[in-house]
Amino acid sequence: ARPGYFTPRGSYRPQWTARMWYSRKYDNSPMPYSVFFHGGFAIHGTGAVRNLGRPASHGCVRLHPANAATFYTMVNEVGFGNTRIVVTN
Repeated sequence: ARPGYFTPRGSYRPQWTARMWYSRKYDNSPMPYSVFFHGGFAIHGTGAVRNLGRPASHGCVRLHPANAATFYTMVNEVGFGNTRIVVTN
């Protein structure tokens, strides 16, 4: 997360998924292939691929859209109960 925000650390199960979501909290920002794991926090694709690996979000985990699509598909195929999301620092 960029300064002033955080990404929650811990072990989670997916709560819900959305093929395309638009953030209601942050200017209707697109969040393709979202896998929500803790409230409004999600793993999702981003169009700003040049910023991957740098703090640039409000706390979500951002992936290249192709990788986000693969992850989204895998989660939906194996099921939420068989998926564990571990966020560490």
